[in-house]
Amino acid sequence: MLCITNMILHGIDTPTNIKHGNTLSRPYQDYGDKDRFKIIVTNPPFGGMEEDGIENNFPANLRTRETADLFVALIIRLLKNQGRAAVVLPDGFFFGEGMKTRLKEKLLDECNLHTIVRLPNGVFNPYTGIKTNLLFFTKSQPTQHIWYYEHPYPEGVKSYNKTKPMRFEEFQPEIDWWGNEADSFEARAETEQAWKVSIDDIKARNYNLDIKNPHVGEQISYDPDELLEKYAKQQQEISGLRDQLKTILAEALNNGGAA
Repeated sequence: MLCITNMILHGIDTPTNIKHGNTLSRPYQDYGDKDRFKIIVTNPPFGGMEEDGIENNFPANLRTRETADLFVALIIRLLKNQGRAAVVLPDGFFFGEGMKTRLKEKLLDECNLHTIVRLPNGVFNPYTGIKTNLLFFTKSQPTQHIWYYEHPYPEGVKSYNKTKPMRFEEFQPEIDWWGNEADSFEARAETEQAWKVSIDDIKARNYNLDIKNPHVGEQISYDPDELLEKYAKQQQEISGLRDQLKTILAEALNNGGAA
């Protein structure tokens, strides 16, 4: 119903070819060549969990109950050779570890993630305060570097809300800067909003894509959503260090016992 309503609001008076159901409920391996697409544009649900059992439709190394991650895995599979995708994803996808790390590695190995547009807070207010990003990638060639573009608030705007949402016209600077994928975006240049990161740097960060604008100094934010997100990230890092320490201690004890 939401899909049909959205299409009507955007000038498609008689929406057709709409499938009803949960895309993730179909086994991952069942999607074949006839199911592939040249272009996928999607804002998958994020911040939610799938019901028990849905994750079993996916390969063991990609299993999770987090909806957005499962959709990313499926999008990679559904793209045709040289197929293009534009996807909205939350910051949690960027710095998440475990399965998220394996998923990001798969994305960068199988697709050219050439551009990430980092959106400001409040884009989806009042429904959620989660900070989001636009990911643009093309399938069939690995990523060599990623261009980041930090989308600023328009002049005089400090936040978005239901009555004052983000407007398409705000993206004109990105459109002017974009260039041509055919020549690997040769015309692009670094600006106060745009910067480029190599795949080697990404790998050195263990596929953490949460890279801040190097042209902007450290800023202190008191936004509760950002603080909670930062806390969650720190807890993940602490948990990772704790697991490493446990492994080192276990190996030391085992070696001592063998001696």
